[in-house]
Order: sequence, then structure tokens, then C-alpha cells
Amino acid sequence: MRNIGFKKLDDLGAIGIGAMIVFIAMVLVAGIAASVLVQTSNTVQIQAMQTGQQTVREVSSGIDVYEIAGQKGDSGIKYLAIVVAPRAGSPDIDLNNTFILLTDGLEKTLLRYGGFNDTDTFKDDASGDYFGTGIMANLSNCTAEEYGIAVLQDYDSSMTQANPVLNRGDKAVLYVRCNASGGNISAGAFGQEIPARTDVTGRVIPEIGAPGVISFTTPKTYVDTIYKLQ
Repeated sequence: MRNIGFKKLDDLGAIGIGAMIVFIAMVLVAGIAASVLVQTSNTVQIQAMQTGQQTVREVSSGIDVYEIAGQKGDSGIKYLAIVVAPRAGSPDIDLNNTFILLTDGLEKTLLRYGGFNDTDTFKDDASGDYFGTGIMANLSNCTAEEYGIAVLQDYDSSMTQANPVLNRGDKAVLYVRCNASGGNISAGAFGQEIPARTDVTGRVIPEIGAPGVISFTTPKTYVDTIYKLQ
């Protein structure tokens, strides 16, 4: 006859405890994995929000070039007046950290605001003639690496000589001297007045946001004193 064996109660208890240990271990592993997934998803979400905010800021902010005028010197354009304003929805634009990049095909120059330590390159009122004597007496001192600023519109007084900040509703004129103006200033942005039939391109580059576009061709011949170039 076959002997039929029976498991003891102790053996059954040991199997139950082992299964419980395995189950608890599985729960712990699942909990740790879930915790890692939650932390990772939170990190990704925060990073995505920051990236989205930065992208919106880059797209919605920037500077617009409204107009560019030029004043004739002896043989070509001696001064440029670039009218700028912040784009709709743009945050404040610090002109201390805004650059002008210009090229005429022969020379390429990068200009920064020169008035932080030099009051001669800032004018708090540009009403009237862009190239009037009262304005140009100051701004003609810009060096080959600097541009000057004249305030065209600033209701909240946010634009000062040391801290020129463009915000909503503000407009400013950025002045570029193209040639030497005498004294100990050896050269302007191009080292000479801009000749006729010259293509000039460039950008007004703010710290954050889209740059303003500069693109114009000087007249075929110079018969007037002031020209609207763009």
C-alpha cells in the first residue's frame, strides 16, 4: 500500500510567512518605483514649465526698429538715427545690454551704449529735429564702438543716463556716428561717411528677445541733408 504523507502545520506556517515576505518585498519595490516615477515626473514638469516660460518670453519679447534717418555730411551719411521701441508684450529692455550690429559689406561693427559713464552720449529729450544742434552737441562724441541715446517718449521716466530702460510706451533714438568727428576721436562706426548706393544691414540686439532688423540702401546721389533710410 502507498503511504500518504501529510504536511505538518509548522511547514504550512513557514510557507505562509515566506509568501508574506515576498508580497511585502513586492509592495516595497512597487512603492519605491512609484516614488521615483513621481519625483521624475515632477522634475520634468517643472523643467517643462520653465522652458515654456523662457520660450514665451523669447518669442513675445524683443525690440522693434520703427524708422532710420540719416544726416548727410561732406560726402555721405555722417549720422544715423535709429528709432526703437519694445515689442507688444515685451518685458523691460535694458539698453545698457543692447547692442547694434552693422555692416556695409566692407566693415562690420558692434556698438554698445556709451552713456553709462559718459553724459555726453545721452540726451533726455529728442523732441523737435532729430539732428538738431541741441542733440548733436552731445551725441557727436560717440566713439567708433559706441552709440548714443536720445529719449523720444518716456511717460514714466524709466530712461535715465545711467539706467536707460525701455518699457511699454517708450521710444528712443539710437545715434550712430559713421565717421570721425574731429578731436581725438579717430573713427566712427564705418571709419567714413556712408557713400551713395551702399547696402547697409544689421540688427539691434536686446539681451532677451527678438532683435530689430536694420536693412537699407543709401540714395543714388545726395542732394538733401536729411534722408529717411528705412
